[in-house]
Amino acid sequence: MRHRLPIVPLTMSLLAATPNAHSQYQLPPAQLQAIVDAPRAPALGLSPQRNLAMMVDTPALPSIAEVAQPELKLAGLRINPRTYSPSRFSFGTGLKLLDIATQKEIKIMGLPKQLRLADTAWSPDQRYLAFTHVTYADRDGASGVELWLVDINTRIARRLTAQPLSYLGGSGFSWMPDAKGLLVHFKPIGRGKAPQATGVPSGPILQDSQVSVGARQLRTYQDLLKNEEDARLFEHYASSQLALVDLSGKLRLIGNPDMYTDVTVAPNGKLLLSSVLQRPFSYVVPASAFPRQVVVRDLTGKQMHLVVNKPLEEGLPPGNDAVSAGVRKVSWRVDAPATLVWAEAQDGGDPAKAAEVRDIVYAHAAPFAGEPAVLAKLGSRYERIVWGNGDVALLGESWYKTRAVKIWRLRPEQQAVAPELLFSYSAEDRYNNPGSPVTMPDAAGRPRLVIGADSTILLGGSGASNEGDRPFLDRFNLASKAKERLFQSEAPYYESIVTVLSDDGTRLLTTRESPTERPNFYVRDLKRSGAAQLTALTNFPHPTPQLKDVQKEQIRYKRADGVDLTATLMLPPDYEAKRDGPLPLLMWAYPQDFKSASAASQTTGSPFRFNAISYWGPAPMLAMGYAVLDNPSMPIVGAGDAEPNDSYLPQLVANAEAAVNEVVRRGVAERHRIAIGGHSYGAFMTGNLLAHTRLFKAGVARSGAYNRTLTPFGFQSEEREFWKAREVYQAMSPFNNADKIKDALLLIHGEQDNNSGTFPMQSERMFQAMKGLGGTARLVMLPNESHAYRARESIMHMLYETNSWLDKYVKNAKP
Repeated sequence: MRHRLPIVPLTMSLLAATPNAHSQYQLPPAQLQAIVDAPRAPALGLSPQRNLAMMVDTPALPSIAEVAQPELKLAGLRINPRTYSPSRFSFGTGLKLLDIATQKEIKIMGLPKQLRLADTAWSPDQRYLAFTHVTYADRDGASGVELWLVDINTRIARRLTAQPLSYLGGSGFSWMPDAKGLLVHFKPIGRGKAPQATGVPSGPILQDSQVSVGARQLRTYQDLLKNEEDARLFEHYASSQLALVDLSGKLRLIGNPDMYTDVTVAPNGKLLLSSVLQRPFSYVVPASAFPRQVVVRDLTGKQMHLVVNKPLEEGLPPGNDAVSAGVRKVSWRVDAPATLVWAEAQDGGDPAKAAEVRDIVYAHAAPFAGEPAVLAKLGSRYERIVWGNGDVALLGESWYKTRAVKIWRLRPEQQAVAPELLFSYSAEDRYNNPGSPVTMPDAAGRPRLVIGADSTILLGGSGASNEGDRPFLDRFNLASKAKERLFQSEAPYYESIVTVLSDDGTRLLTTRESPTERPNFYVRDLKRSGAAQLTALTNFPHPTPQLKDVQKEQIRYKRADGVDLTATLMLPPDYEAKRDGPLPLLMWAYPQDFKSASAASQTTGSPFRFNAISYWGPAPMLAMGYAVLDNPSMPIVGAGDAEPNDSYLPQLVANAEAAVNEVVRRGVAERHRIAIGGHSYGAFMTGNLLAHTRLFKAGVARSGAYNRTLTPFGFQSEEREFWKAREVYQAMSPFNNADKIKDALLLIHGEQDNNSGTFPMQSERMFQAMKGLGGTARLVMLPNESHAYRARESIMHMLYETNSWLDKYVKNAKP
């Protein structure tokens, strides 16, 4: 158990830096509190027939009492032992329906008095809406996850079954294709209490490695099993009983309880594809790498076909293009009754091995006799297939090393016809991304390509351009390869397509926003003209009207080597640089790797997006009189055979220098009153910029990693292990240069961070280094928080610390 560190205030003197044993959560100024407590818009989920939507009320942030509820950390998972489900701390508090045609809200009767809605799913025929409700009973009651059903015709909700659910991933339930019932993971009847730890070890903890296995990437995973007691506890919570539940609530058990992970129903509703965890477990990888048996079963639980016995996989070969050696990504073909589809690596999963064919994609139809059919032989890694019909399916493959992406057309029922290449582009080239294929749920509720009568499909994307993002919808002819643009967002608004409402793509559900108008939902009818195209569905008010007139500009500037950079400059309402002079400024960023300077120079974002003032980013400081430079480009380019991180530091410094020069040139900031900040990899960036420049008076680093030798098998997009790029790891680690940090660094970290690589020790050790060296630093460890912070008290305290730090070291700094 990690000991909780007290919040430690520091002065410039090491001897004066003593821990405050009575630290408590603090509130920031009222202006920042108002941002945290701003009302949130409901979430909207469209029905299969696209004429109704459910609206789920989004509550305020949970309290620390909610976030501090019991939680088990086992095999890389976080489990609520009271509910036998994944830990979660925010739930829907209200549910209603919205009629798309009339824009009228429809009340649902019979909902739980204190609704804690977790997950929802429409039935394929739209007659019902299923949802789970989480209960936390008092001392004499029972907590658990309940399955409920809303009858859309009567608009009445009722609990479907008294048996609570039990699951470690997903939602714990799914609809059968005929909409007459649901497949549910239940807590086994008669299950006893969880195994209790004795505190007395039965023996030493043993682990072995094998020379014959070769080099493997072993990421720094969190929350792993530590001993046999953990393993038995994990088995207890990982076991569930599959059952079919009809619309009256009657249960039909499927086989015996087991450690089920993924279970999906075939489109014909007669078979189940199940994945069941097996022993031996591991102390170095999470449950996703544990042995498992992938089996096709009938609805009684009887095994019909063994797909694969996957062994324990303690690490992959080096490289971001490494995959499992055997069968992987097993799924149902959604447009066929019961056909399995999967990929198998032909290079052993090792990208370092030469191979003309990297992956083969197979299909095998029930009853799974004979040899599987080959759908495609690929020169890179299989990603996914979007299914349409026997004549049209789209297959995607990619290769991270080169960022290459290819999209092929398959003819699944004409296997003699070779795949046809439709698109080939770079994953980092946003300007030339053709968009993603549009799907609609079919009669069984499965996503299918929208295919026009003239062999056309629909493609939607962000529409990146020199002018910023302009979301679009295209009609693409599979035969002629011609494109017809049906819709594109136009200034002065940013309009994004949520889904298409008609098969021909002429009716759209969109969200529309402007710098002063919060995103709202609209129906756009492209067959109409002008303003008549738009019908408003919602009218959510501005969440922070006191900051409605914040000024935002998408600015462009150049790095010293000519790489074009962009950023979003935000200024307080009514501010004028010539009249009011420069402001203290907070810069907030996150570096990104590229393989080409041209891709790194592409414009990101849009000047027409809503000026959202979220408590999570840097924008709240506008309320305190700061200027904000949000998301300034921090590209790290490794063109050709060069690795980006080989020149990480000089490029990072050049990016920061260009951003500082630009805001000073514009007169909105002055060099001695600028702070740098970021979260996760942005925190890593912050430490490096303070260590290698004097551009910034202070830094705010949240949930970062600072010593790369603690992530020796790669980090972010770095593929090489420490022992093959020792100098790079050492040079990039701010911890190694803590003695060079002469400006004030605020370190904030969730005490229970579960993100790979950013374990809390990273911030603890960085702080101890700066403290021992006489640097100016402060360490804030937030109890019960993970990589992102959730409790209202934690968020308030985060803003309190940030505002106090910037006021002390930036706002009133002298030249």
